[in-house]
Amino acid sequence: MNLIDTIDKVCIEHSESICEIYRNSTLTYGELKKRSDALAKYIISNYGEDKSPIVIYGHKEHEMLISFLACSKSGHAYIPIDTTFPKDRIKDIIESSKPKLFINIGNIDIDNFQGKILSPENLIDIFNKFSGLKPAKAFFIKDNDVYYMLYTSGSTGKPKGVQITYKALKTFIEWFLPYCKTSEDKSVFLNQVSYSFDVSVISIYIGLLLGKTLYVIDKKMTANFKDLFENLAISKVAMWISTPSFAEMCVVDNSFNKTLLPKLEKMFFAGEVLSKKLVSTLYERFGDISIINGYGPTEATVLITAIEVNKDMLHSKDSIPIGYAMSNSKVILVDDTEKEVKEGEKGEIYVIGDNVSIGYYNNEKMTKKHFFITQSEAGIKHGYKTGDLAYKKDCVFYYCGRKDFQIKLNGFRIELEDVENNLRKLDYISNAIVLPVKHEDKVTYIAAFVTLNKHINEKEFKVAMKIKNDVGKLLPSYMIPRKIKILNKFPINTNGKIDRKSLQEDLK
Repeated sequence: MNLIDTIDKVCIEHSESICEIYRNSTLTYGELKKRSDALAKYIISNYGEDKSPIVIYGHKEHEMLISFLACSKSGHAYIPIDTTFPKDRIKDIIESSKPKLFINIGNIDIDNFQGKILSPENLIDIFNKFSGLKPAKAFFIKDNDVYYMLYTSGSTGKPKGVQITYKALKTFIEWFLPYCKTSEDKSVFLNQVSYSFDVSVISIYIGLLLGKTLYVIDKKMTANFKDLFENLAISKVAMWISTPSFAEMCVVDNSFNKTLLPKLEKMFFAGEVLSKKLVSTLYERFGDISIINGYGPTEATVLITAIEVNKDMLHSKDSIPIGYAMSNSKVILVDDTEKEVKEGEKGEIYVIGDNVSIGYYNNEKMTKKHFFITQSEAGIKHGYKTGDLAYKKDCVFYYCGRKDFQIKLNGFRIELEDVENNLRKLDYISNAIVLPVKHEDKVTYIAAFVTLNKHINEKEFKVAMKIKNDVGKLLPSYMIPRKIKILNKFPINTNGKIDRKSLQEDLK
């Protein structure tokens, strides 16, 4: 499959169909092609064979999709930056990527930028001036070219640019696309995930390839329940794509059910642990829907495992599985000596295949630390050490947490996610996050943040004592959090995940 050609073909065949709905504004497939062609032609006319990456700053505006496609048609990798990013982080990304073009859809003031900045007004002029012109296919992104770069947090405090090639994106899409098919050809996909988070790739590219309508839920909607639910009610969403945290936020309201979303067929989750409580609630509210759980690091292009969650899994002693390995790549579990572990044993997840990133942009040190190359009859393949732990049973992978979420406290080794999972077993706890509290780089105790799924008519310290007593029946005493804070809801970061960094700051 040629990704760009196929999307162009969809745009031509369904030119009058709505590609995206954003509040009171719509974008048709015909407009998407016409405007992305015009912008691509502008980029080629100004930069020619120069392949330097292009920064695209904005949130969920139609121009974001247009700009993504324009970059791929003009041979440039794009770097999406969400409007929620602080200025210092944007500055770090610019310093790292050294773009010559900054598409400023979100209208931010950029100090001392040496390249060209395109405002929304500039884009309108370009769409008009280059209207009807088509970029030559010779400029289109090719297999080993970098298609997009996403900047993730770095341990040094500086973000790392993950380079995803066209071949990697295509490898992921060819495997995962069948999971996303719905009964109606012109059904609606939820477009809620930030473009700076790789799960958004599912809505964007698989949605476009299937000719779907993308219904946008933006950050203002998620901050206002009334606005959010009014939009969901008119969305006609058939395919839900989000983190578990976003769905957890929605199920707090009992009206989040089949009446609100009568067209809903599938719900897909990734980015965080999917709890049995959430799955159980969703089945109760929506009845006969498919719930799909997926797992994958940004460095391996969105996902490397997936599975449809059935109701039997809710009664298993195992957690909700992260699924079967993708069919066109290799996923293995290794011990500390990098030998594959036996079935049922815990190991670090390594992934090897065409879906793996070629490394971090202009960061050879971190690339060598986390990536490797293998050579076999299948040719040279890139590999990535995820830092995530899992075990495998009957070809199905089960997530066990981060390798670096293991801590030592008073000589005892503790996996923080083990504590979290046991807190979630308490019937009155909706979700839990456990964090280490350090003094002079030494862990002195662990703390837990929890949300409750039913009101307990006691003062917070008494509820905290109850939690300690109840979880003490499941865990040894050294694993019981010293401090427990009860929240109405968890803070959510740009990627729609629980903001652990914000919670950690709250402990200082």
